[in-house]
Amino acid sequence: MTYLLNSLYSDSPNACIVLEDGSVFYGYGFGACGQSVGEVCFNTSMTGYQEIISDPSYAGQIINFTFPHIGNTGTNDEDWERSTIHARGIITNQPPSEPSNWRATESLDEWMKRRNLVGIWGIDTRQMTQSIRDKGAMKACIVHLQDGENFDLYRYNHAVNEWPGLKGLDLAKTVTCDTIQEWNAPLWNAPLWNDASHQSTSNQSNDNQAYHVVAIDYGAKDNILRHLTSQGFKVTLVPATTPSQDILALNPDGVFLSNGPGDPAATGEYAIDVITDIINASLPVFGICLGHQLLALSFGCKTTKMHLGHRGGNHPVKNLQTGLVEITSQNHGFMVDRNTIPADVVETHISLFDNTNEGIAHKTLPAFSVQYHPEASPGPHDSAYLFKQFKTMIEQNQKAQNTLKKKAS
Repeated sequence: MTYLLNSLYSDSPNACIVLEDGSVFYGYGFGACGQSVGEVCFNTSMTGYQEIISDPSYAGQIINFTFPHIGNTGTNDEDWERSTIHARGIITNQPPSEPSNWRATESLDEWMKRRNLVGIWGIDTRQMTQSIRDKGAMKACIVHLQDGENFDLYRYNHAVNEWPGLKGLDLAKTVTCDTIQEWNAPLWNAPLWNDASHQSTSNQSNDNQAYHVVAIDYGAKDNILRHLTSQGFKVTLVPATTPSQDILALNPDGVFLSNGPGDPAATGEYAIDVITDIINASLPVFGICLGHQLLALSFGCKTTKMHLGHRGGNHPVKNLQTGLVEITSQNHGFMVDRNTIPADVVETHISLFDNTNEGIAHKTLPAFSVQYHPEASPGPHDSAYLFKQFKTMIEQNQKAQNTLKKKAS
């Protein structure tokens, strides 16, 4: 067993990370006291930690931030991707400092305490990242002791060994919405620097809604839904397990498959038939992240767990149709196996980091998807065109359907 402690700090540690390979990293706790088990992953983003932590796709995961200054801009009531936190823990190198940002309403430490999220600082996050890089994503237990408590490594190791891990785990059911609901908020209209109210106009409804899109919520990020609304769509959000007949009864012009956590093969046990029915109804389909993987599964592809996964805001992706390179935001630990893509599906994008699949489109049906997050907030906006592409696909499909109706009559 390896014991690692950042020697820059003289106080006795009150927190630790126990990895499934037996390694123990000691540090200092922040956020809530307690312990939690999850899969350790690393994120290389330099901004947007509140959005990252509140992304439902991190359900079941402990996030190791490679950027040292996490917490320096505090938290606020606007930079959410979902109102409920599903991540299992946070790892940082430096202690979260007092916020220094005009938009901050609360420190990261207090924000995490109120949401029962455990954090640890004083960790050599680069060494943690290298360990994941070499050995792959590992199960782990993150611990923040209460005053007077002692470390119980046997109990922590047992908790790690008892947790099944993400492979084969359907987490979409745990993060999806409970009921069918309308979404009306468009993209942020940022307040002026000197606006003391710090208010945005994000809750203004979009009155120019030409098409109706049903978004299947496998763990959708709010900013994805904002992008859809800002394209002029009327957006209806439905739970992950909604039957296809209920979706079709809403009479949508297109269907969006959202991002989300967990093993796509496990979620696919109920999602694939629904997606197949939607495609057979000649409805345009657009998928992101988990939605990409589920669309691929419905076309006959296979998915597999990655050694590391992709998480960060600096991932280069090549568009094979245009030859252009996009810098993208990503968060996924599973991927579509390129070798299983059938002849009637074209690969549209690949990662320039490891040549893994990043996008597909059907050759004859109105359906496409990407592995990365074109709605990045904050992050690169190189791929925001995909939402316009979805709208264009719906417009073209509407024209084609109207032509068929005229011929039939």
